[in-house]
Amino acid sequence: MTLNPHLPLVYHPNYSFSFDPKHRFAMSKFAHLYAHVAELGLIGSNLVEPILGTPEPLELIHCENYIHDLWNNRLDEKAMRCIGLPWSKELMARTFTAPQGTLQTARLALKHGIACHLAGGTHHAHTDFGSGYCMVNDLAFTTQTLIESGEVTNVLIFDLDVHQGDGTAAMLEHQAYAYTCSIHCEKNFPFRKSASDLDIGLADNMKDDEYLGIVDDTLQFLLKELNPDLVLYDAGVDIWQGDGLGKLDISWDGIVKRDHLVLKRCLEHNTPVATVIGGGYDKDHLRLAKRHSIVIEQAARF
Repeated sequence: MTLNPHLPLVYHPNYSFSFDPKHRFAMSKFAHLYAHVAELGLIGSNLVEPILGTPEPLELIHCENYIHDLWNNRLDEKAMRCIGLPWSKELMARTFTAPQGTLQTARLALKHGIACHLAGGTHHAHTDFGSGYCMVNDLAFTTQTLIESGEVTNVLIFDLDVHQGDGTAAMLEHQAYAYTCSIHCEKNFPFRKSASDLDIGLADNMKDDEYLGIVDDTLQFLLKELNPDLVLYDAGVDIWQGDGLGKLDISWDGIVKRDHLVLKRCLEHNTPVATVIGGGYDKDHLRLAKRHSIVIEQAARF
């Protein structure tokens, strides 16, 4: 099957910048992902660059004081330690641009049926604090923006990162037209979970077949039950058996099958799907980028 070079992709060059290569968070992965996707022949006039972000649009879902303190480097040491990234102007530029990228991806998906963001999935950010390398929540921001503008009636956030989407769940708890589903490793970060509309906590070391069965059954049920206008799919690749922070035993081929399955089910149901890359941890940044490219390659097969 050939790859479709017209798949809508969203990326900004500010997603990667000069950063400590030994840090657990691989800041280079976004540039490596872009380069790998370009090598596959998937980048041309289909690439969309989001607008540069500023704090103001994020006031829709975040506490105004928090995001302006973050932007202006006024958060205390404890708050920054909880985030786990060293403050810089470059980090702020990418942090506030990426939610615009996810919003743009969602709008492209509504128009074309499917679209992929070469970043996104910062699901640990809460209304008034950041956590787990996440400072602002692109999934909650995109969902709330589209619902308030009337572009969609209801959204399903299908979060398959290995870590529970606690921030997204908490921020959208009272949004009746957003449904949050998180399928994650139960005994993993965050250790204090929020309540999603549906949480499925998996046992450590779960293997492909059991995992894929749970994903498929859950998604088919939710598509039928909710009939969403849009699925925001967090395709975290930290479920991989070799991931530094994963605790599951999912093979590389298992990730390929998962992403193919999720996209196939959404398209079978005629539900637009927008993908974000979510989490993934690896000292080999090139291998990590190739893992993140799986969802894009699978999307390009449809």
